[in-house]
Amino acid sequence: MDTLRRVDPEIAQAIDAETARQANTIELIASENHVSAPVLTALGTVLTDKYAEGYPGRRYYCGCDNIDTIEQLCIDRAKKLFGAEHANVQPHCGTSANLAVYMAALKPGDKIMGMHLEHGGHLSHGLNINFSGKWFRASHYGVNRQTEMLDMDEVRQAVLAERPDMLIVGASSYPRTIDFEAFGQIAREAGCQVLADIAHIAGLVVGGVHPHPMPYCDFVTTTNHKTLRGPRGGIILCRAEFARAIDQAVFPGMQGGPLPHVIAAKAIAFQEAMQPEFKWYAAAIVANAKALADAMAERGWRLVTGGTDNHLMLIDLRSRDEELTGHVAARWLAAAGIISNKNIVPFDTRGTKETSGLRLGTPAVTTRGMRPDQMTRLAQWIDDILSSNGSQDVIDRVGGAVHEFCLQFPIPAQRE
Repeated sequence: MDTLRRVDPEIAQAIDAETARQANTIELIASENHVSAPVLTALGTVLTDKYAEGYPGRRYYCGCDNIDTIEQLCIDRAKKLFGAEHANVQPHCGTSANLAVYMAALKPGDKIMGMHLEHGGHLSHGLNINFSGKWFRASHYGVNRQTEMLDMDEVRQAVLAERPDMLIVGASSYPRTIDFEAFGQIAREAGCQVLADIAHIAGLVVGGVHPHPMPYCDFVTTTNHKTLRGPRGGIILCRAEFARAIDQAVFPGMQGGPLPHVIAAKAIAFQEAMQPEFKWYAAAIVANAKALADAMAERGWRLVTGGTDNHLMLIDLRSRDEELTGHVAARWLAAAGIISNKNIVPFDTRGTKETSGLRLGTPAVTTRGMRPDQMTRLAQWIDDILSSNGSQDVIDRVGGAVHEFCLQFPIPAQRE
């Protein structure tokens, strides 16, 4: 950073400001986390200089021997961590990974079926303005209106009525356990392939606190930077019979050169996730989420589905204030150093710009060492701000408390 400050002080200043922001705020965005110092180190190495189109032992450029070693380590670790027969570690993000699976297994115009975005799904699962909704005929299943959970009998009826070529399982804002075995049985009955997108819950899966999709799904995709606590990027896991098609879809099908520095960082994160303490970390994420959800419910806020089984929860703000939107609530909290995001709730009457919900998640605060007692304190601060209708005096008071609180729980990579 000293060199960067001399060469480009403007960029250095922005990086320093972001470092300070992360250190002095509480990160409750469910899709964010704090990586370790070794992961950060790999991202800033000379590996970024190397072009490495192709795969280990089959490159289009010379000088890739060391890159081959790194990528093969990453592949082997991914296979071992997830119990997969094949892994492709080159996708630049989770959506890229999904795109590659579609390219490998489908033809333009084929039918796909995923969870409705407004019920917790992801835009790459068939949203009409996304490539997945433009290239394929997309339909969706959703949650039960009364329970706000997936009813597998209802899902089965919807899938058998549509008969998609690919059934997509996974979510970005669903707080309950996903029954991958039931989805696999439905897919077999419908005669379609099944893709599990576990971007949000991958760390919980390998940590042993959420059921594993690998035995029941043809393809599994994930990002690395949420509960898995790695660098930004994606991977694809599949059975050996699909290996060639997946590899060709990633390169040369949809990407050029991979990012060797990111692949090295992924390999480090996978190694970290194979350590015994990671299982404790995954369990702590869930314990913290349950504690935060319970504390919010005790203060009169309605939780979508009534609680959580994983790392996130959805607060229906209308339960306490019919006028309060997720957009406004998130801005009030951010002003006090509590970072969250607005979110649609099932059957929401508001659009995505405003929303009736607020999404909270515990991966990052768990990484910083916070535990259920601290979740109760966070819930009180959130309730104080929202109940005050965004009073500046309350925001200032909570903001000061948050700053002092963060000093007690430094980000691990900054400690190191």
